[in-house]
Amino acid sequence: MIDYLIVGCGLFGATFARIATDNGKKCLIIDKRPHIGGNCYTSKQHGIDIHEYGAHIFHTPNEKVWSFITQFAEFNNYQHKIKASYNGNLFLFPINLFTLYQLWGVKTPQEARDKLDSVKILSDTSNLKGWILNELGKEIYETFFEEYTRKQWGKDPSELPSTIAKRLPIRLTFDDNLFPDKYQGIPTDGYTALFTRLLNGITVELGIDFFSNQKKLSSLAKQIVYTGPIDQLFGYTFGKLEYRSLRFEQETHTGDYQGCSVLNYTDSTAYTRIIEHKHFTIPSGETTIITKEYPSSIGDPYYPICDKSNNELYHRYKKICQPNIILGGRLAQYKYLDMHQVIGSAIRITNEIFSTSI
Repeated sequence: MIDYLIVGCGLFGATFARIATDNGKKCLIIDKRPHIGGNCYTSKQHGIDIHEYGAHIFHTPNEKVWSFITQFAEFNNYQHKIKASYNGNLFLFPINLFTLYQLWGVKTPQEARDKLDSVKILSDTSNLKGWILNELGKEIYETFFEEYTRKQWGKDPSELPSTIAKRLPIRLTFDDNLFPDKYQGIPTDGYTALFTRLLNGITVELGIDFFSNQKKLSSLAKQIVYTGPIDQLFGYTFGKLEYRSLRFEQETHTGDYQGCSVLNYTDSTAYTRIIEHKHFTIPSGETTIITKEYPSSIGDPYYPICDKSNNELYHRYKKICQPNIILGGRLAQYKYLDMHQVIGSAIRITNEIFSTSI
């Protein structure tokens, strides 16, 4: 019998398996997809690392997490600076002093602060729409958040928690780097190469659906590390949790398509963003590959919709989780977690189990 059956070969499962294996435990990772890496998976096309499941930019303020992950890859110094398109006009994003200059002509932090104070609308700050109106006013809400949010989440912004908006920085300086974290970058040879090294010496079996033979697979191990949707694990006993998915359309072009890695479409355009993958590294070659992202209510789950009713349902499932099951990752923990947070949670859990200090 093995020590751990790990369901899912994404960041949580792979990190857990690496640390457990290094502590003398026998692990088996299974994944229903035909590749390692979960949503971080990258393919190589025309010499370009393609982020097949959307842009994945690694960033963390946590030195321990950075030290752990950089054992398995060299990272470049990429910083994520988004551009936004609204009704044919282009803006810098996230909201910073230059964005406010583009909108209103303000040039100093004090001018920006005064303008924001004059446009704020007193609102219910518990929901996304109200929080944005209260902080930034109607014009910014309509330009950057209203249509984009409807597309991304499939809900009216007033039905979503304000925590979604609070993840985004609002700066009265010219800093347009999305992430403030000390450590940032993208693996120079792609995430798949990183996972290959991370999983060295660990048994991985692909194309295996845990739920096609759950009883037999569960009997193989003393404990199960589960990283899939928690409601599916318990047969949707209390009902289904809500998730949002994505549909991707990939195109090949010549030259440079949009001049940046990510361009958000915050208007009624059907897709939310276009990714041009060559800009995650140093652009070279004549070929470029872009991906258009279309949010969807069907397909593999990507984003948990962490509103009040869904969170209450999640906790009902969590209460019936057996002691021999360890839940990890965005779907099993029903949280909007960044990559570094997933790795950090795997490190914390394994530190407790194996009395280590990574």
